[in-house]
Amino acid sequence: MTLNEQHQALLSILRQEAVSVLFQPIVSMVQQRIVGYEALSRGPSNSSLHSPLTLFATARQCGLLTELEMLCRRKAVEAFSRMQLPGSLFLNVSPESLLEKQHYPGRTLAMLKASGMTPDQVVIELTEQAPIDNFALLHSALVHYRDMGFRIALDDLGAGYSSLRLWSELRPDFVKIDRHFIDGIHLDPLKREFVGSILSLAKASQAHIIAEGIEQTEELKVLEDMGVDWVQGYWLGRPETEPAACQNALQAHLATRHPEQTLEEDREQALDSLLITVPGVHESETVSQVLARFQQQASLNSLAVLNDALEPVGTVHCHSLSQAMLKPFASELHGRKPITLLMDRDYLVVDVQQSLERVSRLLTSRARQRIEEDFIILRDGKYAGLGRVIDVLRHITELKIIQARHANPLTLLPGNIPIQECLARLLANGQEARLCYIDLDAFKPFNDIYGYGKGDEVLLGLAQILRTLCDPRCDFVGHIGGDDFMLVLRSADWRERLHRLDQRFQQLCCAFYRPEHILAGGFSAPDRHGQWRHHGLLQLSVGVLMLPAKGHGIRDPAQLAEMASHAKHEAKRVPGFSVVCENLGPAELDQSTGLTTSQNTSQTVGHVGGSA
Repeated sequence: MTLNEQHQALLSILRQEAVSVLFQPIVSMVQQRIVGYEALSRGPSNSSLHSPLTLFATARQCGLLTELEMLCRRKAVEAFSRMQLPGSLFLNVSPESLLEKQHYPGRTLAMLKASGMTPDQVVIELTEQAPIDNFALLHSALVHYRDMGFRIALDDLGAGYSSLRLWSELRPDFVKIDRHFIDGIHLDPLKREFVGSILSLAKASQAHIIAEGIEQTEELKVLEDMGVDWVQGYWLGRPETEPAACQNALQAHLATRHPEQTLEEDREQALDSLLITVPGVHESETVSQVLARFQQQASLNSLAVLNDALEPVGTVHCHSLSQAMLKPFASELHGRKPITLLMDRDYLVVDVQQSLERVSRLLTSRARQRIEEDFIILRDGKYAGLGRVIDVLRHITELKIIQARHANPLTLLPGNIPIQECLARLLANGQEARLCYIDLDAFKPFNDIYGYGKGDEVLLGLAQILRTLCDPRCDFVGHIGGDDFMLVLRSADWRERLHRLDQRFQQLCCAFYRPEHILAGGFSAPDRHGQWRHHGLLQLSVGVLMLPAKGHGIRDPAQLAEMASHAKHEAKRVPGFSVVCENLGPAELDQSTGLTTSQNTSQTVGHVGGSA
C-alpha cells in the first residue's frame, strides 16, 4: 500500500471513527487488586492499519497524529466510564502531539466531564516514538495537565530516544519499564541489575514503578522479590474489549499467588492487632456529610469510601478535605456533591492476613505515602477497617530490636531463640516442612591450619549461600552456633536447593585452600585428641527431618531439634557431602508409659558427587 493509499485509509478510519479500544489490567501484587487499565487502540481488523504501530506511524507521516489520538482518547474514556472499571485509566499520548500547533488544551477535560469522570482518575502515559527537541515546551504542556489534576507516566523506559532525560526533566508519577528488560529477567543478572538501578532512581524521584510485559511466573517472582509491586502483562491478563468480564478470573488467578505466612512471622504480627474498626462512608454521601463526620470525631485522620458491595473505591483525608473546603465558595460549590469528587483514588489497601513486615515494605516503597495518612484493611475482600502508618512503623521497629537481640553475632542470622520459635510455629500451625540440620565436616582442623579469621569467612560465606538459597516467603534459615545451621524448607524443590547448596559451598571453599591442599584432597592437622592425621576438605553434612503436617504426635519444638540433630549425626558417618533423611512415621501410643512416640526411618539420599 502506497503512502497515499494509507492516507486515504486513515481518513476513512477517522471519518467513521473505526477505532476499537482494548484494556489491559495493571495489578498491585501486594494489594492483590487491579489498580488501573491501560487503553490500547487498534484499527479495523480487515485493514492494513489494524496494527497500532502502523496506524500511528501513518498518522504521524500524514500529519494527523493529534486527530487520531483525540479519537482514541475519547473512545477510551467513554468505554472506561461505561464499564465502570476500577482504578486509573492510563491514556497513551505521544509527546510530539502535545507540541503540535493544532493541539489545544481543554479537550481531554471536556471528554471526562461528558463521561462523568474526573482528572484524578486518568494517567497521561507518554509514549516516545520520535526524538523530542523542545523539552521546555513539553514541560509546560505537562504542567498544565498536572494543574488540572492529571498524573503523568513515562512509558517504555529504556526503549525511547531520551527516556532518562524525560524522567529527569518531567518527574513523572509513574515509570513503566520496557518489556525488553523484563523478558527472561530470572535468567539474566544484567537485567536484574538494570531494574535494581531503576528502583533506586524511582525512590529518589518519588516515582512509582510499573513492570510491563510479564509473561512467565518466574519473571513475576523475581520482580516481587526485588520490590516491584505494580505489574502488567499477558500473565495477568491480555488486552480485552470487555475486561470487566475477566475481572473475577483475574482475581482468582491472583489468589493462587497469595503468599503464605513466612516461617519468620508470628500470627500475632498480622494486621489484626492494629486494625481500627471505623465505619466507612458510602460513595453517594455528600461532601458536607463527610465533613460533619470528621467534625464529630476529631480523632479521625481518614475515612474509606465504599460502594454498595462494601468494597473501597477511595479514601478521604481530614486535612485535605478541610483545606479544599476553606477555599472561597467551596461550600456552595461542593457541599451537596458526592464525596467521590474530592476523594483520593491513589489509596493503599491490604488484606488483614498480610504480615506487618510486608505492609511495612509496601508503605516505605510508596512514592507519596504520608505518615499521617491511614490505609484500608480488607477481610475476605470486604472493608474491615483502617490501619495507621505510624502504628505499623513503630511495631516493626520494636520487632527489629528484638530480632537483633537474638541474632547470631557473626552471621546476624536468627539464633537459637528465633529457631525455637519457628519450630513452635510449625507445630502450632500444623505445617509440613523439612528440618535441615547442617554441619561442617573438618571445620576444627581447618581453623587450626588456616586460622579463625578464615574460619569466620567460611561461616559468613555459608550463611550468605543459605540466605540466597531460601525463599523468604516459605523458608527459614538460622544459625545455631559455631558451624551448625538450621534450615527449614517448605519449598517444593527442596532437594534441588540442597544440591545447589553443595555446589555453591564447594565453589566458595576453593578460594580458601592452598593449592597443595586442593591437589592432595585435604591436609594434615591434629585431631580432637592431639594426634596428627589427614583431614579431607570442608564438606557439608545435612540431617533432614521430614515433618508431616499432622500425625506425628510431637508437641515440643526441642524434640524436633533433637531429632534433626540425630539425622545430622547419621549424615556425618557418610564420607564427603551427605544428606540423610529421617521420616516421622505415624504416631503410636506407648502402652507402658502412655506417651505418644513416632516411628522414624532413615534414608541416605546424598553423597559425594551425588544429587541431593
